[in-house]
Amino acid sequence: MRRVDGFIGGKSVKTTSGREADVFNPNTGYVQAKMGLASTGDVDAAVQAAAKALPGWAGTNPQRRARVMFEFKRLVEANMQSLAELLSSEHGKVIADSKGDIQRGLEVIEFACGIPHALKGEYTEGAGPGIDVYSMRQPLGVVAGITPFNFPAMIPMWMFGVAIAVGNTFVLKPSERDPSVPVRLGELFLEAGQAAGIDVTGVLNVVHGDKVAVDAILHHPEVRAVSFVGSSDIAHYIYQVGAANG
Repeated sequence: MRRVDGFIGGKSVKTTSGREADVFNPNTGYVQAKMGLASTGDVDAAVQAAAKALPGWAGTNPQRRARVMFEFKRLVEANMQSLAELLSSEHGKVIADSKGDIQRGLEVIEFACGIPHALKGEYTEGAGPGIDVYSMRQPLGVVAGITPFNFPAMIPMWMFGVAIAVGNTFVLKPSERDPSVPVRLGELFLEAGQAAGIDVTGVLNVVHGDKVAVDAILHHPEVRAVSFVGSSDIAHYIYQVGAANG
């Protein structure tokens, strides 16, 4: 049976928890894959991979980062059919809706391709007596995204596209109900870096899991920000726990 593992540091990584979850095909009701549920240690490995990649990626100039995003957009478009089929097999959407899911995500990637312009700072001469004012935009560091099952391509790309383009590195925790497309996006992002001649190993990492993985992200001292889409109750929990941990 097919197995879905995490994507950490540019490669597929099996979980160490010993726990698994079934991935169903909603069109048939049958189990089509087994997915390893991440332990706290697995999440830490993903965060450490992102932290290791951060200095090089944040130090890459915005024009070169944009080049990676252009290549990523090209690769996703080239693999649209296979991505849509994979998405449909786990979510249950018809192929046309799955393509729409992917395309809506690509719209944010298109915006991220223009990130050099968006990152321009501001300078004001003579804001006061002997005072000049300037602003600089800098990445936060390692950031994370927790996404729901209903749009397994669009919402992850909404989150990691701009976050990565501005110089952050990313840990994505997608829904355990349709985990394969986010992993495939991670693989395509790695290919995009290779096509652009830029090492992006560890820039985008994917971990699968339940509350154990979520709590590991929220409590990790090196995660500087968390984005979430889902129910209000879980959103309140993530906000409270994340804020309490800085």
